[in-house]
Amino acid sequence: MSDDPRQAGGITQPEDLQGLSKLGRDSVPERRLEAFPNRAPGRFYLVSAETHEFTCLCPVTGQPDFARIRIDYVPDERIVESKSLKLYFWSFRNEKVFHEHGTNVFLDDLVAALDPHYIRVVGAFNIRGGIAITTTAEHVKTPAAKDFALPLLPKPEVLMPR
Repeated sequence: MSDDPRQAGGITQPEDLQGLSKLGRDSVPERRLEAFPNRAPGRFYLVSAETHEFTCLCPVTGQPDFARIRIDYVPDERIVESKSLKLYFWSFRNEKVFHEHGTNVFLDDLVAALDPHYIRVVGAFNIRGGIAITTTAEHVKTPAAKDFALPLLPKPEVLMPR
């Protein structure tokens, strides 16, 4: 397979938009991730997405928790559509979630939607009760993709300084 995305059909095609119901439309938060085709599936490359605006509720007190969430992945056949990702995260706003559970749910849902070669999700939650919690979860389908990605990934403590 060619490394030139134009030769591999790399330009976005009209059919890439099929099934995308969020992009360019008014939408409400929902726990549904949408994806579009990867036009360079024969090449390892890193996709990163990050939000500084994640909120959920403490499962004990009901008080709001705030976090930065970062996703780094090497796609296989599908790429997450960013508006659906934003609405997905927004859907947790009124949910009571332990930090560690949330990070793993994000990972599981992204793996189900994308089936990436490699993915890492980092959740850095703001200090509460004097303790900051950072949870890192990863999934490896193709070990060579992880080997490719690791040198490119920031360390969680550098990525999300306190």
